[in-house]
Amino acid sequence: MSDKFDVVVIGSGPAGYVAAIKAAQLGLNTACVEQWLDDKGEVKLGGTCLNVGCIPSKALLDSSHKFAEARDHFKEHGIGVSKPKMDVPAMIARKDKIVGQLTGGIAGLFKHNGVTPIQGRGKVLAGAKVEVTNAKGEVSVLEAGNVIIAAGSVPVNIPPAPVDGEHIVDSTGALEFTEVPKRLGVIGAGVIGLELGSVWGRLGAEVVVLEALDEFLPMMDAQIAKETAKILKKQGLDIRLGTRVTKAEVSKGKVEVTYSNADGEQKEIFDKLIVAVGRRPRSEELLASDSGVSLDERGFIYVDDYCATEAPHVYAVGDVVRGPMLAHKGSEEGVMVAERIAGKPVQMNYDVIPSVIYTHPEVAAVGKTEQQLKSEGIEYKTGVFPFVASGRALAANDSDGMVKMLADAETDRILGCHIVGPSAADLVQQVVIAMEFGSSAEDLALTVFGHPTLSEAVHEAALAVDGHAIHIANRKKRK
Repeated sequence: MSDKFDVVVIGSGPAGYVAAIKAAQLGLNTACVEQWLDDKGEVKLGGTCLNVGCIPSKALLDSSHKFAEARDHFKEHGIGVSKPKMDVPAMIARKDKIVGQLTGGIAGLFKHNGVTPIQGRGKVLAGAKVEVTNAKGEVSVLEAGNVIIAAGSVPVNIPPAPVDGEHIVDSTGALEFTEVPKRLGVIGAGVIGLELGSVWGRLGAEVVVLEALDEFLPMMDAQIAKETAKILKKQGLDIRLGTRVTKAEVSKGKVEVTYSNADGEQKEIFDKLIVAVGRRPRSEELLASDSGVSLDERGFIYVDDYCATEAPHVYAVGDVVRGPMLAHKGSEEGVMVAERIAGKPVQMNYDVIPSVIYTHPEVAAVGKTEQQLKSEGIEYKTGVFPFVASGRALAANDSDGMVKMLADAETDRILGCHIVGPSAADLVQQVVIAMEFGSSAEDLALTVFGHPTLSEAVHEAALAVDGHAIHIANRKKRK
């Protein structure tokens, strides 16, 4: 194997493997360094997303949703079934099969595109060199024309609730339960906590979500967050805001959690406790002291708008740099950097990156929230359309939620779209495309949408921006 490459990528998650493939497609001799090993002792590609994050969690979300549908809603469609039972080991095995298929697919794509996978822990040295320490402890140095750091992130641990991997687990451990816990505690009401809480709640666990903040989903539009909380509570999630966990101890196979809220100190007993308070960049032992790459106070690698670090020919993308920790954001940064290394002056539009919470219904957003527009003093118009007025949503017995669109009061340019409802992740992408092209709400309002479809809710929300919705009574607009 050569020790000289045009591009060396550290990390094979969505940011890393996409950057490596794109660089190779552009004719650059590319290697990708990944420290994970599979059961056979071979390099395990895909990073957190494919192995213990996005993909396995969505597999469990889908399985648990189908179970809940059969148990609670089939009868509404006139379908009679005996009481369904969930085979948890079979569900986990299905999840593992999907993960294996996708990670194996990346290996195939590497081979097809000529990317060299290298097992080991990568460390950036001075002069755009990469030190690799493999599983045997053997050290080698790769010379790189350019380095792309895509080391990803890891779960945040908190001292009051030390993870033991059995009773107190992080997001990875929550994907491997062998049975449904009777009582499940979740610390953190963010994306990960709500998704994992939903999985096990649908399967019969009594789920209590403990959130230190007083506000639910503060990064989302407030109206959408309020509606989401109402829906999730109706589904059985016990979401307690303003609760700060101070201690979690395991005793006799149970987890005793102590927390404080407005009423003082409280205690709860759980069978399992998931710590889901966020993720932090995986930047430890990643940079030599003379690498020339700087970290900020939170451990993120400092980069400019084009993901270039302060060291010549060294870039960083994905969870290890500023911005939301989203797989698709990292992937597109990887493409941008590969293109720029190849001499193509492309850039990335950070204003139109969608975010999604894969509960059911899904929650999705792009652009500014109403709170942000108010704080920035931007005059805006609002259009809201509820799914209960959607014929397709009613036919599917899936009519919770709404579409909310925000547009500039003067230019009518779309400034944001926020959705809680069926297929929100796919619906918001229509607005992402519109915003990328600078569309106005009127542009969407004049577009023909198929009937009956869920996407008509996006159309109606665009119409509602100027009080022209057809299938709801329009609110009078302020003059």
